[in-house]
Amino acid sequence: MPMTSMDVGPALQRWPGLNGARTNLVNHSENQTFRVDTADGQCFMLRVHRAGYQSTLSIQSELAWLQALQRDTSLPIPQPIAGCDGELLQRFIAPDGSVRMAVLFDYIPGHEPVLPDNLDGLFGTLGSYAATLHQHVTTWQRPADFERPSWQAATILDIDGPWGDWRVAPGVAAHNRPILDRLDAMLWQRLADYGMDADRYGLIHADMRLGNVLVDGENVSLIDFDDCGFCWFTYDFAAAISFHETSPAIPALRSAWIEHYQTVRPLNDRDLKSIDSMVMLRRMALLAWIGSHAETELAQQYMPGFADGTAALAERYLRGAIWPE
Repeated sequence: MPMTSMDVGPALQRWPGLNGARTNLVNHSENQTFRVDTADGQCFMLRVHRAGYQSTLSIQSELAWLQALQRDTSLPIPQPIAGCDGELLQRFIAPDGSVRMAVLFDYIPGHEPVLPDNLDGLFGTLGSYAATLHQHVTTWQRPADFERPSWQAATILDIDGPWGDWRVAPGVAAHNRPILDRLDAMLWQRLADYGMDADRYGLIHADMRLGNVLVDGENVSLIDFDDCGFCWFTYDFAAAISFHETSPAIPALRSAWIEHYQTVRPLNDRDLKSIDSMVMLRRMALLAWIGSHAETELAQQYMPGFADGTAALAERYLRGAIWPE
């Protein structure tokens, strides 16, 4: 069950100085995120994990990567804060008696960017951020017990994927199901052909959408690594345009992302060609997610017409390219 601000009181007791702080829910998608304001003017963000989504080891692995990125790069990302016992990941008893997990982060000021604003410059920044992440993981020695999900054809397209089954998503019906089935089959083939060599597949953010970006003047911060996992590097562009794949602004944003990515890390022709497949893979993931998370405001916002929009993109993809050069 979703938690309210009143429900997270026991969680606040796990960190020094937070008992009695004011909390407000700011986001409910996979997890719930609360802003925490203390009486002495400090501000934090508390992430309460959805029960059963990520394991203890998986969350600890995410936090290990965040700490490595803070040590090894200059990327503006959240800083997790240790609780009273020195641990970053805390457990507390919710009002319904269940044991929940939570992580506290420092507060990062900023607002979520939106389309149709001119975001070319922002996507250039996101391209360089993605390349920096990918460059880091190619040399970082992960902990021996590191555990994060894999985002592949099986985990996104199969009926028992963690985000649900696209086949039963709202709007999937007789008129668009055949083209989506053809897309499904083609994605399996093209992703297998592309392969998972270490120069194109590894640990990525995997959810670099506009909702996980904060802009404060000239500062751009990247937040919410909760879905980070093993996937193709070019999937991070696909995630960046989540829910906006049909916007006419996307070709220019794609060009800006690619140009700035390659100032940090090169992409070859096969990598560039893979971007369309990643966009369609992500779109199918979102289609499934909307169906399995229909109770959330985010899913309800994009639900109308999303299946038909996915089918229209699929037709262009199957003809050769989503955005012809």
